[in-house]
Amino acid sequence: MSNRALLEVIALDVEDAVAAQAGGADRLELVTDMAADGLTPAREVFAAIRAAVDIPLRVMIRKADGFAAGDVSVLAATARELRAEGAREFVLGFLNADGSPDLAAVEAVVAELDGCAWTFHRAIDRAADRDQLRKALADLPGLDTYLTAGSAAGVDEGLAVLLAEAVRGGEPGYGPRILVGGGLTLAHVPVLRAGGIDAFHIGGAARPAGWHHPVSAAAVAEWRAVLD
Repeated sequence: MSNRALLEVIALDVEDAVAAQAGGADRLELVTDMAADGLTPAREVFAAIRAAVDIPLRVMIRKADGFAAGDVSVLAATARELRAEGAREFVLGFLNADGSPDLAAVEAVVAELDGCAWTFHRAIDRAADRDQLRKALADLPGLDTYLTAGSAAGVDEGLAVLLAEAVRGGEPGYGPRILVGGGLTLAHVPVLRAGGIDAFHIGGAARPAGWHHPVSAAAVAEWRAVLD
């Protein structure tokens, strides 16, 4: 098995996707509307990005800001439409008002994915009980990744949690890969790598000029160099 760390970059459009791939990204997370922390992109945007790059794409299934599922039938239909468009990897995660995992919503969407790989996103960082959430989701098909900062406040606050979870890989609920994102900086990388974490997710860090500007291939390349 390769020791190469995975680098995932948020892409909003074709320009972002091409720059991220040029900089050495291994995978893209496709979203729109970062003011709402990332919602489902249009099918046409997915199709255009898929045609422009040849690295894996994980597509967000999320229709509104926050972590409540909303209309589950709409989420399920969105998953079906993306599958029909050729999407094969996804990102999702829904919580109930009390911070427990919304299993009904997650299961309804996962049923439409037909075994495709998917990430449970940073809703885990807002969960009332991270351990309970992991164990509740443990048997769902396709779940291979948790995107997490270890804390809703970001990696600075969540570092100890990330390192503690990284050593529990053989336990029920802890099999999925930890993909660290949310306030992640290059300064965090050495301690995370030393702790056995090998997957990293960047959004703003790939855009030194801010979210109103496209991904910088040079910024992604700097991350690639550090991870390598």
